[in-house]
Amino acid sequence: MTGRSTFARHGVSTGALVLGMLLPAAAFAQAATIPATPAQPGSPPHTDPAPAQTAVVPAGGAEDSGADVQPQTTAPDGAESGADIVVTGFRRSLDAALNVKRDSVSSVDAIVAEDIAKFPDQNLAESLQRIPGISIQRDAGEGRAITVRGLGAQFTRVRVNGLETVATSTDGASSNRDRAFDFNVFASELFNSIVVHKTAEASLDEGSLGAVVDLNTGNPLGGKTGFTGVLSAQASYNDLSENTRPRLAGLVSYKSPDGTFGAAVSAAYQKTDNLELGNNTVRWAQARFDSVNGTPCFYNSNTGTTPMANAGGFYRPGTACDTAALAFHPRIPRYGEVFHGRERLGVTGSVQWAPSDATKVSIDGLYSRFKEKREEKWAEVLLRSNERSIDLINPVYDANKNLVSGTLNDAWVRTEHYLRRSQTEFYQLGGSWDQDVTDRFRFTVLGGFSKSEADIPVETTVVFDDRDAQGYKFDYTDSRTPLLAFGTSVTEPANFQLAEIRDRPSTVTNKFRTAQLRTEWDVADGYQLKLGGVYRRFDFDSISFQRDTAVCGNGGRDLVLGTITCSASSAFGPSAVYGFQVTPALSELFTLGNAGQPSGTTTQWLVPNLDAATSYTNLYGRTPTLVVGDNRSVTEEVTGGYFQVDAKGDLAGLRYALNAGVRYAHTAQSSTGINSGAVVTVDRDYDDWLPAINVAFFPTDTIILRASAAKVMTRPTLGNLTPGGSADGFNYRVSFGNPQLQPFRAAAYDIAAEWYFAPQSILSVALFKKNVESFPVSSAITNATFTSTGLPASVLGASSPAALNPALQAEPIWTITTTVNGTGASLKGAEIALQATFSFLPGFLKNFGVLANATFVDSSANYTVQGPVVSACFPGATPAAACAYGPLVNANRNATLFGLSKQQYNGTLYYEDAKFSARGSISYRGPYIDANSGTGNIFEGYNKTINVDASLRYKLTPNVEVSLEGTNLTDQYRDRYTDIDANRNYEYNHFGRTFLAGARFKM
Repeated sequence: MTGRSTFARHGVSTGALVLGMLLPAAAFAQAATIPATPAQPGSPPHTDPAPAQTAVVPAGGAEDSGADVQPQTTAPDGAESGADIVVTGFRRSLDAALNVKRDSVSSVDAIVAEDIAKFPDQNLAESLQRIPGISIQRDAGEGRAITVRGLGAQFTRVRVNGLETVATSTDGASSNRDRAFDFNVFASELFNSIVVHKTAEASLDEGSLGAVVDLNTGNPLGGKTGFTGVLSAQASYNDLSENTRPRLAGLVSYKSPDGTFGAAVSAAYQKTDNLELGNNTVRWAQARFDSVNGTPCFYNSNTGTTPMANAGGFYRPGTACDTAALAFHPRIPRYGEVFHGRERLGVTGSVQWAPSDATKVSIDGLYSRFKEKREEKWAEVLLRSNERSIDLINPVYDANKNLVSGTLNDAWVRTEHYLRRSQTEFYQLGGSWDQDVTDRFRFTVLGGFSKSEADIPVETTVVFDDRDAQGYKFDYTDSRTPLLAFGTSVTEPANFQLAEIRDRPSTVTNKFRTAQLRTEWDVADGYQLKLGGVYRRFDFDSISFQRDTAVCGNGGRDLVLGTITCSASSAFGPSAVYGFQVTPALSELFTLGNAGQPSGTTTQWLVPNLDAATSYTNLYGRTPTLVVGDNRSVTEEVTGGYFQVDAKGDLAGLRYALNAGVRYAHTAQSSTGINSGAVVTVDRDYDDWLPAINVAFFPTDTIILRASAAKVMTRPTLGNLTPGGSADGFNYRVSFGNPQLQPFRAAAYDIAAEWYFAPQSILSVALFKKNVESFPVSSAITNATFTSTGLPASVLGASSPAALNPALQAEPIWTITTTVNGTGASLKGAEIALQATFSFLPGFLKNFGVLANATFVDSSANYTVQGPVVSACFPGATPAAACAYGPLVNANRNATLFGLSKQQYNGTLYYEDAKFSARGSISYRGPYIDANSGTGNIFEGYNKTINVDASLRYKLTPNVEVSLEGTNLTDQYRDRYTDIDANRNYEYNHFGRTFLAGARFKM
């Protein structure tokens, strides 16, 4: 396999014929010597024809004797030799990762396991955030999804053992129903390396504007001869939940003495029980109140003198009422607790057979099961859509027209108990055949399939209501830690009625099937042609049901048991019947822990006892109905290929390596959804020609200059492709998909300079720019009626005002939105990275090292948004609407792309000698917007976060190591906001610190 190993060693990846033909023919006969250390990590997975089977192995790993000291890394010319620096453990993994980066022509970063079954972080996403340009989004205190150079998770393609796939889990109360990859599904111990491709190559799978991420499992032929076994065990303790749970991992591998056969099996298990404590507003909104400081706001007629308390009547403009109506108040102010119980089980298997240097056959399998129990307990006031009945007393407003404090009478108090049980099962089976036909021609056949199914069999909510509570006080002067105090007792069952039950089971399934052929032909020294073809089928299916109902509907016999006579929904006061009377048997007392609440906040309240309440109402015996908007599917079949040239040589005395080429992809897409009560399927197809070029220059043995240009694309968001629609009966919004959306298409440019100035050391700067040619945006029609959409009323939430009062469906108060092809966006930024050892220092100080990087990104995109209501009394055409409220005002707004933080920093200081190692890491991510908001707020997103982690390890013997690790050591709060201008509190919560202590055994 001479040809393959030569090109892999020199890192010549993919290329295109066009630029290759422009170079002098004499250049092809001269091979550039790309700098490399003797401690070579093997064929990097991104350059080998079969990336699935060449997971990166740190130097010394192939025939690792288990000794503490590994081969030394030779310093570049002119640098210190570092002959007395021990290259082992973490330092060895840094060396291997740098070699992957150094040996690539395109822009690549890698993370390599310190040893088999020993990844350097607790979570794959948390490891990825150490790479320049990558930031993460957390769920339940763990990294879940990544953003690369300002582009969110939907723009990143992930391959597991060389095969593209999608793994989904759940977040909040919903599933990931998009192209984003959930890294928290997998135990990190199952993987050997991660390779991130930041620039495109013709031979690299298309579909990414951000990056292609390769996750690689074991490589038994890269291990030592004979049997190898590893077992690790840790205990995980969270100081907020105050519980201890296990984390276990093991691996057994075998390599035959002649090196022709290898097999490996690994398994990992983890269980965590963590708490999330804090407060939530569920956004802020504007609305008209019943009265303000004793001034009635509604009367029996336009000119009447009789106030209409709690319901009906005509709004009368006035300073007090208008000021309150146009100010923003929290929609559902609340404190609560969220329990996250998680269990991960993962198994990998790999078999490799290499009967000769010319042939290698590999089969890899991966199975992962991720189970979660999420339980929430809240006490709140439903101002949302109920302000008409509420009297506001002593209001206080801030400079941003926020109603930051006040007292509420006749308020709708609610406590709720939510439970979701979910399970994600992922499995993948893939294989490859590498064959050298001659010394100059070789091919790889690669294929396989994967399936990810995120199943939610139970997603239950039961609520208690007290709809005329008195004396509720809220104070958001300190906006992130508000004072919320109930005047009416929330620990007395007699004050509550069981008013609503919900259950929303759902399933999201993703399937991938892939077949690829890759060929390489060494035309001449330093000149290689690559040609390949691909077939890939992606199937996405989402199905969702609900058993939701308001117990009393809009009066008459109740809709659950038929045993009580309900009041009309407009009825108000202590005699109103809107649910079953709560009894001690149906309830349980909840006490709030440390949620950051100030003194005076109510910390005890009743919540429904789920077992008793669901049994009493026979919730799970009710016939489920379809959730129309979430019942949809997309099928994509991609056929295509690539042609590419790799070249290396001297050009006017300057050594270079390049790849350049073009990739073709034909996408046949079929989208299915429910519209106007019928199943609708829309078929279409489109073609993409994606040229790419990467060039690397080597002015010295220690400096590499890189440049790249490419056309890239990402297929549209799955949720936007449905021909169906969904409706929000609380905020009077209807959303339709658009199956004719064009892909995100962009032109991408990169330049970089890298200086490898010492062993395990680099100083690099990269500049990048992306011009996004097509960027889907929201388009809205306001003042429409629900009936004009053609959607059935069944799509409305059963407890929403629009469902309970059908007359509202004919009112021109609805906003209808869809997604259309926009005018594009732009993104530019810079990455600066430093990795260095302190080998020049005396004594033990030479064992220290540092990793640091900073990323600066900016972008510009135009959005259609809905801004605040500007009139509390908008003249209408009829007497009934003579003083209507609203509407929200449409506007165009320029902002960054969703998920983009303009600044992010990462730093790690480490120490390592033959027995002891220590690391401390800090990660900063700047604020970012992640979605359009609602109820008049302009965007919503997250404020800055700082996470601090640390670890200590000590080798008792060459084969036994003990460890102590800590994550989120500062107990960072997650600070989510709504409205980019006012930065209103959406949610503010924390997850506690997690500590892990354990041992690792190797044979």
